[in-house]
Amino acid sequence: MANEKKFVTCDGNWAAAHIAYLFSEHAAIYPITPSSTMAEYVDEWAAQGKKNLFGEVVKVTEMQSEGGAAGAVHGSLQAGALTTTFTASQGLLLMIPNMYKIAGELLPTVFHVSARALASHALSIFGDHQDVMACRQTGFAMLASASVQEALDMAAVAHLSAIKSSVPFLHFFDGFRTSHEIQKIELIDEAALKGMVSTKSLAKFRAKALSPDAPVTRGTAQNADVYFQAREACNQYYDAVPDVVARYMGEISELTGREYRPFDYYGDPEAENIIIAMGSVTETIKETIDYLAAQGKKVGVLVVRLYRPFSAKYFMKALPKSVKRIAVLDRTKEPGSLGEPLFLDIKALFQGVEDAPLVVGGRYGLSSKDTTPAQIVAVYENLELAEPKDGFTIGIVDDVTFKSLPQKEEFSIVKPGTTECKFFGLGSDGTVGANKNTIKIIGDNTEKYSQAYFDYDSKKSGGYTCSHLRFGDSPIKAPYLVGTPDFVACHVPSYL
Repeated sequence: MANEKKFVTCDGNWAAAHIAYLFSEHAAIYPITPSSTMAEYVDEWAAQGKKNLFGEVVKVTEMQSEGGAAGAVHGSLQAGALTTTFTASQGLLLMIPNMYKIAGELLPTVFHVSARALASHALSIFGDHQDVMACRQTGFAMLASASVQEALDMAAVAHLSAIKSSVPFLHFFDGFRTSHEIQKIELIDEAALKGMVSTKSLAKFRAKALSPDAPVTRGTAQNADVYFQAREACNQYYDAVPDVVARYMGEISELTGREYRPFDYYGDPEAENIIIAMGSVTETIKETIDYLAAQGKKVGVLVVRLYRPFSAKYFMKALPKSVKRIAVLDRTKEPGSLGEPLFLDIKALFQGVEDAPLVVGGRYGLSSKDTTPAQIVAVYENLELAEPKDGFTIGIVDDVTFKSLPQKEEFSIVKPGTTECKFFGLGSDGTVGANKNTIKIIGDNTEKYSQAYFDYDSKKSGGYTCSHLRFGDSPIKAPYLVGTPDFVACHVPSYL
């Protein structure tokens, strides 16, 4: 591509919203933390008259609830308009009844979800995969992003694939950890994106729009004589999804030079012990693998991007033949289940396979609990044991049911030439705002890569805040808090 590269310093919500705006004609929205800013950006751009890929300004409709937003999306799709929405947590759960209808009627849409914890024994506004995991049965294809750059790239893959396959997509990334993390990323050329849209599939979608000029009956009630047969009719559409996604990942990879596949393997090609995971933790695992490789250890990670429909073909293609032991990490908890969802999928894949690897499962990062390189090392060490612990947890000390792996001392694995800073402040004292400006100035006005993450509790104003900044000459893949800072500032003397 002769086009010069365009960089922007933004957070994951901006990255996903940027792509969603380009591919949408209508956005039906209702705000919920931490997805609210996606809808806010889209609303703001529409007010400024920004054009999408089709040369139109996106129509934005704010509804009275998430259920209303999902219903509006459904109606809008039936009228032949490319429509999107943004949500998380309980808001996503309120959309589930409409999601069944949208998927059942094969309407191409993308829901962008900043994955967040659900209210169980207590509410939490912070990130994990409990909400998206409650949607795996709806029929939505599910695509996971692991970083701010991926939130942009995978959003494009989701929109292109939805149009091509007629299957709706749920594109998700870790709430707060990716949605609010600021990174310097590369934009994708808009003309190239427009060229990737399947005009034939788009025309087919338009032709299906409800119109008084061509009346049809839809949304009927069916009885036992035909319901089952009609329910099975969608099979071929879902069978086609992995190939469609792989094709668009290939096109995005060719355009940007960033390699993507439905499942990506990273690490030693001869590794016997690997981790399987999805979301931002995979970035931490990759950095930890580099650290362990320098010590002569052969380990790897299999990154899950296309989680639904789950493709055995692409999974086996990515899995090294040498693998003997696998730890599957899930960022969710399903009490009463034999194991967490991703773990059960992997177990099912190896059912009846000769010399199948040993598979154990573990939980991590609920409610944005920080997941560090030291914890990842503990997972690999668990795999080396004669009998690895199954159903384990990392990042907490479980002194009641003793499921946690031993905690290790933290160490720094950021690339040489990276500066790490930590600023302690008080909610609304200006520390977070000043640091946001600082990292954007570094990102937008220097050649350096930059990252900022802001750790604060849900009380915000007047509560504890800590800003974690990194900048350096290499890309920064460290979606965890700064534990080994080069510079520390404390703006609240009483903390000392």
